[in-house]
Amino acid sequence: MNKKHILIVEDEVDVADSVRNFLHKAGFETSHLESGEPVTDFVSSTTVDLILLDIMLPGMSGLEVCKALRSFSNIPIFMLTACAEESQRLEGLELRADDYISKPFSAPELVLRVTNFLKRFGRSEPELGLSINKDEFSASFKGEKIGLTKAELELIALLQKRPNQAFTREQILNSIYSDYRDVSDRTVDTHIKNLRKKLKSVSPQHEYIQAVYGVGYRYVLA
Repeated sequence: MNKKHILIVEDEVDVADSVRNFLHKAGFETSHLESGEPVTDFVSSTTVDLILLDIMLPGMSGLEVCKALRSFSNIPIFMLTACAEESQRLEGLELRADDYISKPFSAPELVLRVTNFLKRFGRSEPELGLSINKDEFSASFKGEKIGLTKAELELIALLQKRPNQAFTREQILNSIYSDYRDVSDRTVDTHIKNLRKKLKSVSPQHEYIQAVYGVGYRYVLA
């Protein structure tokens, strides 16, 4: 079973180290960034299951980071704040942060809240309507077979692993075209176009693969 990956965005290194230590003991994988600017690029290129995001960051505030992330991702975000003002908490919730944790906080309690949240809301399995079986090189929608090429099958399987997370074209190229030569962004776009058409034929009401402007593509649950 793959470990859940938690991104900690916190400029106080002692606080971040303490949280990372407890998360590791609980079986999580972690990464740490000390400022807000690199967060969107990191999330666009790395699989992240939940973000612990400090509000008071140098340069780009946690609220600005949250707003930027929500333009292309639904990754759960827990805001860390030393501010008790209701207006700031409401602003974060309006930006669709999932929870608030006030400083100073108990690291064991934080880990427990993260664990419980991911158990309740984390998706361990993709949507049942669209079924992908890479071992059998097959795809179906509610029992109806969908004729996909090998590249299309690997592409939808990659996107479906992380619903709502945007994948860059570079990530897609590196993940599924390692055995191909002379592939480009245009190759990805062509396969996406063909895949969308085939999925639309079996599920006309829902767009499973959506373009994320300036980033790439994501799989969206119905």
